[in-house]
Amino acid sequence: MQKIPVPVNSFQYGEVSGSLTMRTDSPIYSASAKSLENMIVMAEGSVRKRQGLKYLYDYGLTYNASYPAQSHLFSFVFSDDEQYLISVEHQKVRCFYLDQINDVVTLVSTITADTNSAALPFDQEYLREYTVAQYGDVMFICHPLFMPRMLIRTSLTSFEITPFSFDERLDGHVTYQPYAAFQAYGTTLDPSGTTGSITLTTSNPHWTTDHVGTVVRYGQAEIEITGYTSSTVVTGTVVDELKIRLSILNPFRTTEGTATVEVTHFDHGYAGGETVVIEDAAATGGINVGNLNGTRTVAGVIDKNTWYFTAGGAASSSEDGGGYVKLVTHAPTSDWSEQAFSAVRGYPAAVVFHENRLCFAGTIAQPDAIWLSSIGAFFNFDVGTAQDDESIALVAATGSVNEVRYMISNRDLQIFGASGELYVPTYLNQAITPTNAQVRKQTPFGCEFVQPVSLDGATIFIQNGGTVAREYLYTDTEDAYTSTAISTVASHLIVSPSCMTVSHGTFERAESYVFMSNGNGDLALFNSNRAEKRAGWTRVTTDGNFCSVCGMHERVFANVWTPAGKLILCEFTGEVGLDRYLTAAVSSDYASVNGYYVVGDTVDVVSEDGLQYYGQKTVVSNGGVPSVNLPGITGNVHIGVKFTAKIESNAVDAITGSGPLTGQIRGIGTVVVELKDTRSVKVNSRPITIDSPYTGKKEVRLLGHSRDPRVTIEQNEPLPLQVNGFIAEVVM
Repeated sequence: MQKIPVPVNSFQYGEVSGSLTMRTDSPIYSASAKSLENMIVMAEGSVRKRQGLKYLYDYGLTYNASYPAQSHLFSFVFSDDEQYLISVEHQKVRCFYLDQINDVVTLVSTITADTNSAALPFDQEYLREYTVAQYGDVMFICHPLFMPRMLIRTSLTSFEITPFSFDERLDGHVTYQPYAAFQAYGTTLDPSGTTGSITLTTSNPHWTTDHVGTVVRYGQAEIEITGYTSSTVVTGTVVDELKIRLSILNPFRTTEGTATVEVTHFDHGYAGGETVVIEDAAATGGINVGNLNGTRTVAGVIDKNTWYFTAGGAASSSEDGGGYVKLVTHAPTSDWSEQAFSAVRGYPAAVVFHENRLCFAGTIAQPDAIWLSSIGAFFNFDVGTAQDDESIALVAATGSVNEVRYMISNRDLQIFGASGELYVPTYLNQAITPTNAQVRKQTPFGCEFVQPVSLDGATIFIQNGGTVAREYLYTDTEDAYTSTAISTVASHLIVSPSCMTVSHGTFERAESYVFMSNGNGDLALFNSNRAEKRAGWTRVTTDGNFCSVCGMHERVFANVWTPAGKLILCEFTGEVGLDRYLTAAVSSDYASVNGYYVVGDTVDVVSEDGLQYYGQKTVVSNGGVPSVNLPGITGNVHIGVKFTAKIESNAVDAITGSGPLTGQIRGIGTVVVELKDTRSVKVNSRPITIDSPYTGKKEVRLLGHSRDPRVTIEQNEPLPLQVNGFIAEVVM
C-alpha cells in the first residue's frame, strides 16, 4: 500500500469553478478549494470564518418578488466622526447616523418630500440604477427620469432634499445650464418678436407638451416656453431680449467705394428681407459707428454662413472689422438650441466629482454626452469662451452610441457605458480644460447596472449581462486601459449582481474586499493583492437573502431579507458566529429580544466573548415580552441565527513516479489540519474535540475510496474557526 502526503497550505485563490477540476497542473488548483462558504481568504493564504451580521434596523417593508431591491444603500461621509448611511427607497430616503463614540446606528431623518413639498421621484423599479456623488454636506442623486436631487445635511442629525438648480447671472436673464440642438437638420425657429410674450414656429414638427416650462436659446437669449399649440407652434416669454452675439471677431467685410457690408454669421438661416438691429459694431473700412449700428435689412444671402446689408455710408477701404457684433432680431434661424436637461430630453444618468468639477453624463436624448462644470463652481455649466476654468461639454463620438451609466474619478475620468469603457485623459501636470478635453474609447465589454468600485489601483466593474467581473486598469506597456476578467476561475459565483461595494480593513484585517450581492441572494466576496499576484473569491450566505451592500472605510452594511419576508439593516461586525444577532442582558434567567424576534422563533445563543455556545432556544413570552430563557447564565449574551462555515477541497491529487493520480481510485487515510484560535470543527463529518480555543495541528483518520477524494472542513456551531491548511495522506 502506497501512502503519499499531499499538502494544501494555501487557499489564496479562494473558491474555483468546477471547470478547473482537471487542471491539476495549475498552481491555482493546489491553492484553492471547490467551495469556500462563509470563509474569508487572508493575506497569508489561510481562511477564517467571517464575522456575523449584527441586527440594526427593521425597515418595516414586506418582500415583493417584483421589486426585491426596495432599498439602495449609499455612504455619506463628512468626516471621520460624522458618517451616515443613506437608504434610498420608493419615494423615501432614510438617513442613519453612525455614532462612533457609543457604537450605535441611529435613524435620524426620514424624508418623503422635497423642500418644495413635492413627492420624491425615487421609484422602486429603478433603485439599483441610481448614481450618487457626495461633496461636503451635499449628495447628488441621479437618474435619467428626474432632475438630479440634492440630499443636503442641514445639521448633525437632519437632512433635506431639493431639486438641483443651475446658477444664474445676477440679473436673472441667463441660466448657466448646458444646451443642445435637438431639432432635425435644417429646422428653423421663427420667433414672432424680440421681447415679451411671443410665438415660436418651427419649420418642421418639433414641440411636445413636455416642452412647457423648458428654455429655448435663440443665439444667447433665453425664451421660456409657456404654452403648447401644436408640434410646430408654442408660446414663450423672452427672458430679456432676442439678441445674438456673432461668434467670430470682426465679422464685417467692407468693399471700397460701396455701402455693402458682408456679415459672417454661421448658420444664419436668413432668406433675405429680414430686419435686424445691429449693436456694438466698431467703425470699419471708413464707415462710422452710426452708419453701421441701428436697424438694418438683410439685403441678400451669399451662402448659409454669409449675408449682407447696406450701411448708411460708403466705405473708404476694403477690410474686415466690426469687433464683437450683436444683432437684435427675431428672424428665422437654424442656429438655436434648448436646455439639455428636461422632461423632454431626460436627465443625467451618471454623476461624479473630478478635478474640482461636478460631472454629469448620459441623458436619454444624449446618452453619450458628458458635462463638466466650471472649476469650483459646481452649479455653473456655461461653456463661455472656452477659458481653462470654464465648463466643458463632450460627446463620446467613437463610432457607436455609448450610453454612459457610471463615471469614476481615478487616475483619469473613467467612463463606463452600456457598450464599452472610455476615459477622459488627465495629461501630465495639466488639468482637464475645454481645449484639451477628449474622450477615448478603450475596451468593448460594457457595464451592467452595478456601480463600479476602486480596488488595488484598478476599477472593478460587472460586464454587461451580469456574468463576468472585470478590472479596468491602465497599463504602461500598452499605454491604454485594459479590462481583464477577474472572475474566470470562479465564474459560477457571479450570478446577476445587483450591488457592489468595497471595504478597506474590514473583518479586522488589513486586506481590502469587494462585496457583490447576487440575484440568488448570496454575496460573492473578492480580495486582491496585485503586488503579490494574489486574488481569490469566496461565497457568503445567510438564512435569508442579501440585497444592497455598502462599505464605509472598514465597516460593511447589508440589507437582508429574512425568511419571514422582512427587510432589515445589518452590519458585519464582531467575532460572533451569528447572523441577525442582537446583544441582550440576562436578568432573572431571561434575555429580552423584544423589537425583533417573536414568540416561537428559534434562535441561537452565545456568550458575550463569542467562545461559549449555549445552544438553540425557542423565544417565549416573559410577562408578555418575547424573551429567551437562560437559567443560570448572567451578564450579556448574543442572540441570533447561526450559519455554517465550510471548506470543501479540490480532489486531493499528486504526481508519482508512475504519473498523476488524477482519476484513479484512492483514499485519504489521515488528515492533519492546522488550526488557529478555533473552538469547534469537523473534518469529513468527524468532529474534533476542542474544549477551548485551540491553535496547532489536529489529526483525523478517515475511511473510504473514490476517484475524487476530498477533505471537507466545516463548523456548524457559532464559534471561532481559522484553518491555515492541511496535509492529506493519500492511500493507493
